[in-house]
Amino acid sequence: MSLPLEGLLVIEFSQFLAAPSAGLRLADLGARVIKIERPGAGEAGRQIAIKNLFVDGSSLVFHTINRHKESYAADLKNPEDLARVRQLLARADVMTHNFRPGIMEKIGLDYDSVRALNPRIVYGVVTGYGPTGPWATKPGQDLLVQSMSGLTWLSGTAADGPTPFGIAVADIICGSHFAQGLLAGLLKRGKTGRSVLVEASLLESVLDMQFELLTTHLNDGGQLPRRGAVRGTAHPYLSAPYGIYPTQDGHLALAMGNLPQLDETLNGGILAAYPEPASWFEHRDAIAEKLTAALREKPTKDWLVTLEPLGIWCAEVLNYQQATASPGFQALGMQQQVTLPDGQQLATTRCPIRIDGRKLYSPQAAPRPGQHTAEIDREFHLTNS
Repeated sequence: MSLPLEGLLVIEFSQFLAAPSAGLRLADLGARVIKIERPGAGEAGRQIAIKNLFVDGSSLVFHTINRHKESYAADLKNPEDLARVRQLLARADVMTHNFRPGIMEKIGLDYDSVRALNPRIVYGVVTGYGPTGPWATKPGQDLLVQSMSGLTWLSGTAADGPTPFGIAVADIICGSHFAQGLLAGLLKRGKTGRSVLVEASLLESVLDMQFELLTTHLNDGGQLPRRGAVRGTAHPYLSAPYGIYPTQDGHLALAMGNLPQLDETLNGGILAAYPEPASWFEHRDAIAEKLTAALREKPTKDWLVTLEPLGIWCAEVLNYQQATASPGFQALGMQQQVTLPDGQQLATTRCPIRIDGRKLYSPQAAPRPGQHTAEIDREFHLTNS
């Protein structure tokens, strides 16, 4: 089966996580993605290590978002290398970068210069905080963006202070938005035949991710979110039972439950103490404590057997070992093996999208720095002139 983006050429100057993750998604969907990297060292993201884990000379983080790409080594300060890159851009459909404002202008690869080379190119830019404004030159780093967007005041309890997410949520959501924008740019180009500028920023993406909260904040007199005092209360704007509760042998997540039905089933005395639904948010901590006392009496699986037939949305809380060994995870086929240049295998996840019922696997691992330079030079007849 052919993939939707086959035949599309993407030139990626992007580094670290956000923009390269968009390139990964385009590659998963069939595009040919060529990374422009510094000779020798490659892009800076190769050195960002989680738990100091390196594979084939690059960080494990790099491998998670750069599989199925090619690497072209070029020193953009070298006129001969820059000339070859410009020839490559003249043939491309999409170009992406996430350099600070002003960098691409200095080397003549800004939007106006590139569309003069290629009037049909979709030119994509990721910034930290937008191209202008007081924060435009501030480092676009995930934790900083979480902190400056209000996001860190949503997790944990009221006593915890600001609590960041344990994954790079700003990078991940921005990469998703950026991929959407690039695909929209390609559609527009198909209609107009002209180049399109696509821009996304980490901050705008995280603000958009919080649309539910911000809409409430902007229409509720500017009230701040109120996290619960009981550990496990999961949403600053939802009342009990929404949250995670300890059981006899683990934890149970309760989502959209019918509180009267739940109280009757648990014999928790909640409705006797708080009969009015309007009071459930105000007293959610006390309700959560009553739920905790009742749910501690039985193992998680017993509660699932009892509550699921009643239509109460609940789930066992799994750690990563349990989740990856679960039948649900196995049925999805989310794990795949990619082959490193030395022939070793690396376990990772596949693209989450299916096309015509087909799961999308890509066994090609991330490239070594400059691995494909010579063959790309030959294929595209790139010269120094």
